[in-house]
Parts: sequence; structure tokens; C-alpha cells
Amino acid sequence: MKKSSWILLALCLLTVCCRQEEQMDEENAVYYWRTEWRLDSTEQAFLRQYDIHKVYCRYFDVVMADSVPMPNATLSFDEAVPEGVELIPTVYITEDCMHEAHAGLAEKLVKRILQMNETNDIIGVRELQIDCDYTSRSRSVYYDFLETVRSEAAAHGLRLSTTIRLHQLAMKAPPVDYGVLMIYNTGDPRKFMERNPILDLRDVEPYLRYLPAYPLSLAAAYPVYRWQRNINGVRVEHEVAADEILRVKQTVEERRPQLRRTILTYHLDNENINRYNTETYETIYHH
Repeated sequence: MKKSSWILLALCLLTVCCRQEEQMDEENAVYYWRTEWRLDSTEQAFLRQYDIHKVYCRYFDVVMADSVPMPNATLSFDEAVPEGVELIPTVYITEDCMHEAHAGLAEKLVKRILQMNETNDIIGVRELQIDCDYTSRSRSVYYDFLETVRSEAAAHGLRLSTTIRLHQLAMKAPPVDYGVLMIYNTGDPRKFMERNPILDLRDVEPYLRYLPAYPLSLAAAYPVYRWQRNINGVRVEHEVAADEILRVKQTVEERRPQLRRTILTYHLDNENINRYNTETYETIYHH
């Protein structure tokens, strides 16, 4: 293909992508990644302070058990969802579940989400999200799975999104309504002495070339959590400095300005809230 044709193709993809993201609202959101739904006063105040009305809430995981994908670590609702908060049921699926197709898995997943909503009086749900660290090995099966989930969800008036990790930007876009770009867990945990494995701009930069023309609407999610791990008997802690988060945010938005439209943090927790000051959160959530 001639150089001029490549340029034309890139411009067309960018135009389509921009038109898609113009349809996305400017909004703040957050992930909720615990096994019990219960918000303390600090967490509720955080939602109000930063005008957060969407919570991407992990409902359960899907893991392999005796060669069959099974639900695991299901969320229990210990209290009602605050008025004005919309939940987006989110399901994490381990990559090995997608090494081969499993008949009926998509239908069972959507049915289970709907049953949890009904049992716990969760109303106003308009979309679902699937989280999977798919690879080139599992991509084809995963995309077929998403096609079926999307069809099942649409039958109930629900949209479908999926998470997109940085390395997945080099692949064909998944068949969903939009993606959430996970701008965290960017490094190799084994190289923790060299770089922060949660987030380091040097690990993000190699993927920036895929951002401008990636043909799917994208939101952006940033880390506010801390890791604690034992390595050879030595406890190692990782957390990301506020200025690194903001430096990465500025860099990715320079490549794809639409990433400032919908912004998430991972994840809602009292300790995470207190890790950064108000100015930092205001800058993260700034559109």
C-alpha cells in the first residue's frame, strides 16, 4: 500500500473514532472491587465531592474449576446503593477461560447478573462490563464470547464495554460499545527495583503510537491503590506518586484528547481516598 493510502486510512480511522467519542458524556466514574457492597461516610462523601455517578462494580469473577468456567468471589450487597449512583455490573474473567469456547457461558453470565440485580433491588442498570487480560492466544475466542454477551445484553436494553490493557491496543478492537483503557499494572513486577510496576510513564510510552487511531471509543482509568507483596521474605510496597499519575494522564491525553471525557480511578476505598489530596483528585478528574 502506498504511503498516501496509509495516511488516508489513518485519518479515516481517527475521524470515526472521534465521532464515536463525541457521543460519550463527560463524566467521572470509579471502580468498586470488593466482595461486599458497603460504603462508609468517607467513600460516600468522595462520590459527592467529585460528582461521581457511575460505579463500575465487580459482581463476581469467572475462573476455571475442573476444566469448567465457574463464578467465584461473588459480591454481597450489605446495604442499598445510594440514590443517584448508577452501577455498571463488571465481571472479571481469567484468561484461561478463553483458551477454548464454552457453550452457554455468555448466556449464563448475563442471566446471573440480571438475577443479582433483581435479588438485590438494583435498578437503573444500563450497561455491563467484562474484564479480561486476553492475549493473542485467547483473543478470537474472547471476541466471539463478547459478541454473544453483547447480543444477550442488548436483548435487555444493556450496552457492553470491556477493559483494554495497553498491550491490547496493538490488536484488533473488540466487538463492544466502548472500552476502558486500564492505565495501570503497566510494568513487570519482577523488575520492581527499576520501575514502579503499577505505573511508570516509560512503560506506557511504547503503546502511545496506537492511541490516536484506535477504532473504539475509550474511557481512561488510573490507579490510586497500593500493592503489598512478599518477595523472598522481604515485604515490598508499591504506590504511585501523584505527579506520576498526572504526568501519564497529560501524556496520553495529548495523544488522544478524548480520553479526558470519561475518567475512572481504581478503586473506591477509604485508604485509597486518603492516599492523595484533594488537588490531586481534582486534577485526575479534570476534563
